[in-house]
Amino acid sequence: MLTSGIIVLSGGLLDPNPGLIFWTTVTFLIVLFILKKFTWGPMLSALEEREKGIKNSIDRAQSAKEEAEAVLNKNRQLLAQAGADADKIIREGKEYGDKLKAEITEKAHLEASRMISSAKDEIDQEKRRALTELRTEVADLAVKGAEKIIMANLDAEKQKNIVDSMIQELSQHRN
Repeated sequence: MLTSGIIVLSGGLLDPNPGLIFWTTVTFLIVLFILKKFTWGPMLSALEEREKGIKNSIDRAQSAKEEAEAVLNKNRQLLAQAGADADKIIREGKEYGDKLKAEITEKAHLEASRMISSAKDEIDQEKRRALTELRTEVADLAVKGAEKIIMANLDAEKQKNIVDSMIQELSQHRN
């Protein structure tokens, strides 16, 4: 039938056609059989392999994460230990420095005391030597003076001159 230039087939698009349904079903089943026979197995095995690969990757990533966390914790512990060791070394160094300073100071004080004592002893010896020399000179001068007095007449004027000359000699020897 031809109506206004449009060919109208018997029935509309929504009307069921038993022949079309039959052949569509047969074609679908054949395609389904072919897909199942040749592609369904390989597709499923490929999906299973992919799933296993993804699972293995996730497991490896989890393992790597745990290992990295363990290494990080170990590094933190080592860093803390290194800090404690550094503090200990610094503290020991300061203690050693203080001890060494005290020892050096004590040695310096002892050396200074020894030097002062030695200088005092040397001064005392020089003083004794000077006194001994002075006594010897005074004794010599006294003997000389006595000798001159005895040799000379015991006149008072001469005696005074002799004592004055002895005093002058004594003062000259001192300087």
